[in-house]
Amino acid sequence: MSSPTISCDASRRQQALDFLLGHINYERTVVPPYSRRQLKLDRMRQLLTRLGNPDAGLPIVHVAGTKGKGSTSAMVAAMLSAAGYETGLFSSPHLDRIEERFAINGLPCSGEELVALVDQLRPVVQAMDRESAQADSSMSPTYFELTTALALMHFAQKKVDIGVLEVGLGGRLDSTNVCQPAVTVITSISLDHTKQLGTTLPEIAAEKAGIIKPGVPVLCGYMDKAPHQIIAEIAKQHGCRMLTAGHDFRHRYHPPLLNGEQETLGRLDFEGDFSEQHLRMADVPLRLLGEHQAGNTALAMATVAELRHQGWSIATEAIRQATSELVLPGRVEVISTEPTVVLDVAHNVASAEALVEALETSFHCQDRVLLLATTREKDVQGIVRTLLPHFGKVIVTEYQDNPRAVPTAELHHIVCEELKRLGRDSREDVICVPTSPIEAWHVAQQHTRKNQLVCITGSFFVVAELRGQLLASPKATEALADELSAPQKPRDNNQGK
Repeated sequence: MSSPTISCDASRRQQALDFLLGHINYERTVVPPYSRRQLKLDRMRQLLTRLGNPDAGLPIVHVAGTKGKGSTSAMVAAMLSAAGYETGLFSSPHLDRIEERFAINGLPCSGEELVALVDQLRPVVQAMDRESAQADSSMSPTYFELTTALALMHFAQKKVDIGVLEVGLGGRLDSTNVCQPAVTVITSISLDHTKQLGTTLPEIAAEKAGIIKPGVPVLCGYMDKAPHQIIAEIAKQHGCRMLTAGHDFRHRYHPPLLNGEQETLGRLDFEGDFSEQHLRMADVPLRLLGEHQAGNTALAMATVAELRHQGWSIATEAIRQATSELVLPGRVEVISTEPTVVLDVAHNVASAEALVEALETSFHCQDRVLLLATTREKDVQGIVRTLLPHFGKVIVTEYQDNPRAVPTAELHHIVCEELKRLGRDSREDVICVPTSPIEAWHVAQQHTRKNQLVCITGSFFVVAELRGQLLASPKATEALADELSAPQKPRDNNQGK
């Protein structure tokens, strides 16, 4: 959902942003391994204590996972809102404005609210900064820790009934892990952020499972046996009841076929056993596209079923309302037709595989153009190898608003090598556009017919840079093309996954 109109003084909002961005921001830098990171939950706890513990007494749904945690968090929040609860959602990254990270009932906080929150936060953080400098310690909060605190402050001041917190990175040392949840959710385990979390699925699972708290129910999405065993063992050690997709609950997805003229919702059948109740729902309408989103939705349904067991009143009709209405920007998002244009923030191999599955099952068009930009520290070769067999023309570029972009020449080389492996002519099938994503989009338009499909993917960053421009009028897109292709100060796009 787009942000509400910001009517606050632009300079005051920029001052608030500058203050936040003046603290170390791992979303714009290569994150060092945990062993060398100055991540300490004690620092986050101290920050919240000095702020008066805004999270005290707030029921929380805490969501971690390699992929799907953002979608699952949003779906849980949407179901709770549809059931009549004032529901806060803290998510990251944002695509357009930082206010998107702090939403209540699907609406981002306003610019005025952001400025007011930062004004309250600033003196506390400045004191911690001074003390850290004097003691030569690492107690100065990070950007993500500040955004976590802002979310909890916002939820407390608006007196929400429940909050949904999406983990930023990992779990064990993530700033959200200071919360005391009512339910813990782990969506999936796959290889990503390997330098920080580990190079094997069990190692990554152990980091994600760091959010498990004593006695708090744990819900797990679909995952391989080895990481599941790690999570199950940690849950057992903490005396937690654990419910797992494919065992305690299951779903079946009926994908829609989008023909470019009419949008049809997918359908979901769900069944699960939750303590003393059995939940079965058939023909549930699902607006989000892809089997992976059906799995995320099933996990969200299982989560609210657990909340119902705890006494929350969530009608099945509220669940249906949420699944039929929720739209998530940049998640297999169709923004236009003739040609069909799809945006997706796939940024690792697992999410690229999910994107390919969605394109194959829900779009009749087999003649596709790929616009690709990726991020350092990712398995770029694996992403390219996953995507290329499903596209004819490939246009490679690099985003401008974050220094973590893979240089176009480097990405071009990887794509050409993969095309050679596939026995295809790289001179015919790949175009290199190093100037900017918007210029790459103009090139894509020149090589795309009305009956084709263009998919823009590879990173949150490239989707963030292009989405607003592509949703604007063609004239607005053309007017901004020169501006966006020139070097400029980074905008308010600080996403980092």
